[in-house]
Amino acid sequence: MSLGDMIRVMRQKAFYTQEDFAGKLNVALSTVNRWELDKVRPNLRAMKSIKAYCEENGLDYEAIEKEWLESGLAAKKSART
Repeated sequence: MSLGDMIRVMRQKAFYTQEDFAGKLNVALSTVNRWELDKVRPNLRAMKSIKAYCEENGLDYEAIEKEWLESGLAAKKSART
């Protein structure tokens, strides 16, 4: 499952729309949309907000964090080549 899919499922488990979720994290609706479509990765500030959101809603954060870290490493590797 991609990072975007994981974010979408996490949001849906808490019964939030993209707009509600964006408001909770203090980001734009378009930002959440781009995350879920795997067009961009959340930055560190956003990941901290996602972690707090998961903790507040009793959702698993570890899998999302792992995927975020792995996707960052993959991006760095492809940028080198």
